[in-house]
Amino acid sequence: MARVSEIINRQGNAEILLDVRGKPLQVSTAIGATELAPGDWVKVMRAGNDLQLLGKLASTPEAAMTRALAQRMPWQQSLDSGLAKLMTALNQGVIPELSPGQLPAARSPQPLPEAAKQALETLLGRLPASNTLTPGSGSQSNTVQQIRQWIAESGLFAESRLAQTPSAALPDLKLAIGRMITGLLAEQSGDAVSAFNRLTPLATPELVKAPLQFPQSVALSPPATGSEPTSVGQTLRMLAGMLNRITVNQLHSQILSARGGGEAAAATSTMLLDLPWVTPQNEPRMAQLRLEQHKNESSSKGDSGKRTAISEWRLNLSVDLEQAGVVNFEVSLRQQEVSARVWAEKQDTLKQVNQELPLLRRSLTELGLDVTDLECRRGSPSYPTTKLEHRLVDTRA
Repeated sequence: MARVSEIINRQGNAEILLDVRGKPLQVSTAIGATELAPGDWVKVMRAGNDLQLLGKLASTPEAAMTRALAQRMPWQQSLDSGLAKLMTALNQGVIPELSPGQLPAARSPQPLPEAAKQALETLLGRLPASNTLTPGSGSQSNTVQQIRQWIAESGLFAESRLAQTPSAALPDLKLAIGRMITGLLAEQSGDAVSAFNRLTPLATPELVKAPLQFPQSVALSPPATGSEPTSVGQTLRMLAGMLNRITVNQLHSQILSARGGGEAAAATSTMLLDLPWVTPQNEPRMAQLRLEQHKNESSSKGDSGKRTAISEWRLNLSVDLEQAGVVNFEVSLRQQEVSARVWAEKQDTLKQVNQELPLLRRSLTELGLDVTDLECRRGSPSYPTTKLEHRLVDTRA
């Protein structure tokens, strides 16, 4: 078995660089009707001094997701910085693209197209606000329902929601970004869709340095407020980067779920999502949420004589607060037992969190949970980084 690292020449006989057990090997072969691309796995056979290509291995769903993820990783735009620029566009307009013979200085900001404006206003109106939740209100049914709504509308489930309710008007972050793109493209001349597909999405530097670190180990740069209006082209590039960010989280979640079921004794489902919110000053910020479900067989048997599956839920929440700094929450729930750990980088925040721990314990107890462990630590937890790889053997078989 060998992995195709690079195809040097595609005309007739091709020079192919193979990765065989971690070592590069350049070979000449006639591709024929077989389409090869970097990342493909092939069967090769050595006959004397010749290396013969026997065929290409069928692509697995995980390999397809890996390729799609790798294509979008370098072009992610942080949602909070993107929303800050969109707020500027809503208030100050966008600069139209240059017309033939028009001087750059002659351009002045124009209001957003009506369709894009409506989509943006609806999105901003539904973003979570930090002053809508009060300490100790987690047991209230309306608070729980509101949190569920925010997560459902985060963009991570856009395709699933469309499949259930085929309506483009659904309140959803990813769909709202798509409507803004459509509204801006409608004002452009020529083949706007093809022009958009050729745009290079804008990327956030921190996400380029660690594209698959979730949550981010370092705080992202705070979004700039009160910036100058951007052009239509820059706005479209930024929206494309925001779409890439949501898509990366979707693909990343699927890959982690697929690997968790194959590499661990327990089946694992993972969801990664960015949850934008706004401060009382109407400034966009972002919380990063990682939710995992681990299913293990119980040691006892039920009435049917079969072992029952017990789920353990693990939640990681990372948020950068203006005064409190970066705060990370780790919560583990197994049946009625819950444990929680809070990480704070600032000493003052650490003291404040320790003062609030009794309220957290009381709130969890009111939900009918048995609190087994509750503590606060200085610093930040370490999270694993996903490494993209191709697997020849499905260990779940």
